[in-house]
Amino acid sequence: MDYNLLDALELLEREKGVPVETILDALANALVSAYKRTPGAAEEARVTIDPDTAEITVYGQELDEDGTVTKEWEDTPDDFGRIAAQTAKQVIMQRLRDAKREQVFEIYEGREGDLVTGIVQQSDHRYAILDLGDAEAIMPSSERIPYERLERGNRVKAYILEVRGEGKGPQIVVSRSHPEFIRSLFELEVPELVDGDVEIRAIAREPGHRTKIAVTSNDPNVDPVGACVGARGSRVRQVVNELRGEKVDIVEWREDTSSFIAEALSPARVKEVRLDNENMVAEVIVPDHQLSLAIGKEGQNARLAARLTGYRIDIRSESQDLGIDVEEEVPATPPGAGLAEDVVLEPVAEAAVTGKHREEE
Repeated sequence: MDYNLLDALELLEREKGVPVETILDALANALVSAYKRTPGAAEEARVTIDPDTAEITVYGQELDEDGTVTKEWEDTPDDFGRIAAQTAKQVIMQRLRDAKREQVFEIYEGREGDLVTGIVQQSDHRYAILDLGDAEAIMPSSERIPYERLERGNRVKAYILEVRGEGKGPQIVVSRSHPEFIRSLFELEVPELVDGDVEIRAIAREPGHRTKIAVTSNDPNVDPVGACVGARGSRVRQVVNELRGEKVDIVEWREDTSSFIAEALSPARVKEVRLDNENMVAEVIVPDHQLSLAIGKEGQNARLAARLTGYRIDIRSESQDLGIDVEEEVPATPPGAGLAEDVVLEPVAEAAVTGKHREEE
């Protein structure tokens, strides 16, 4: 080898932060393996590389039973320069890849919860790969919005779920179905959320279909729902567009549980809420003509309200509550919607967000 190698290594150290000594040590170890593959090579050997001249010397060795060197002699093959040049190239390329992985991990380590924008590079039924510019992220099928088509070249936003430091390099796992993705999108559009004037207290989401968020204001002069909706719906519309049309309800969070449950069931109007706080059950009475709206399509509105508030919700019409038979057939609360035992309730702290605004269906 010659001085050109040392110049290249010094440049690599300056630009990529890979120490020259690190590469020389790795190269020496690689050259030992290369030497052992040459005809007549000793069973054991060591290689030295002069850091000033880049001169390479191979020493054959004999070891005793304890592994102690008993004999050593110079045994550099005549054509070892060519082998050394090829090995050096491989070692340098490997070190560059290692350095890139380390840099990516340093950039993204601790960034769980951040919002990133990427370009879809690959997408199939198993996962999607996003190009983030300085790294790649993987979106498993479980973290995608159901039925969303991610075409190659699409620019999309995603929520960093996890950054794993693995042997083959860091793996950045992102999500578009996580409830906190909704929070991140609203923070991008609503300055009041970033400033702390408005706060998202809870989120309930069925990805690809509908989301409810509950917001509150820490400033008496700021309307939390209006701040999130924006002028003529401009802010919430940006969020809905990124979600490919997923409907978003924004309701005001209330200290009073009965009022909050009534808000959570919007756009339906609630007449009365009866609470069983010990068992976390709410019996909600609505006007007859509001029953279908309160339950929602396939029980979705009631189901999301239950998740948002943390209460099991049983919805009844006024006629049902009074035990009056009505000629017009009204649907009962379907399983999994309100009071049904199938409902999986989520504490408010773990839920997502609600609001009084609703995108028109």
